Amino acid sequence: MKLKIKPLSPKIGKEIPLPYYATPGAAALDLHACIDKPLTIPGGSRVLVPTGIAVAIMENHVGIVAVRSSMGIRNGITLSNGIGVIDSDYRGPIGVGLHNLNKEPYTIQPGDRIAQLMIVPVTRHEIEVVSELPESERGEGGLGSTGR
Repeated sequence: MKLKIKPLSPKIGKEIPLPYYATPGAAALDLHACIDKPLTIPGGSRVLVPTGIAVAIMENHVGIVAVRSSMGIRNGITLSNGIGVIDSDYRGPIGVGLHNLNKEPYTIQPGDRIAQLMIVPVTRHEIEVVSELPESERGEGGLGSTGR
C-alpha cells in the first residue's frame, strides 16, 4: 500500500522533511512544521501549523493525526481538537492545530516534528434504529464500572 503525498511547498523534501516513520516499528508518520520562521504559541493559546503537504488516503481508510507524546508530556503541547481525522476523500492541505496548555510560551522551529499521522482501516456500518440493545456483561455501567 502507498500513501500518496503531494508537496504544497518547495521546502518539502529539502528544508522540511517529508513525513517518515522514525523507526521500523513506528505506527505513525512524523509530520513537520512547514513554516518560514519560528512560531511562538503563547501560554493557553492555539495555532494552526501548516505541514506543507496534502495526501490521498486510500478508500476505506482514515488518517488519524495525533500529538507526539514527547510534546504533550514534556512540553504541555497537545492537539487543539484531541485528534484530527482526515477522510479518504479530502485532498486539501494538512494543518495541525496545537494548543499550549502551559502559561509559558512555546516556540516551534521550521521543520520541527509536531504531530503523527496514522493510516487506519475503516468499516462503515448500516444504521438500524432499535427500541432495545442486546444485553452485555457490562450493561450500562459507565466510567469506573469495571473496577479499574
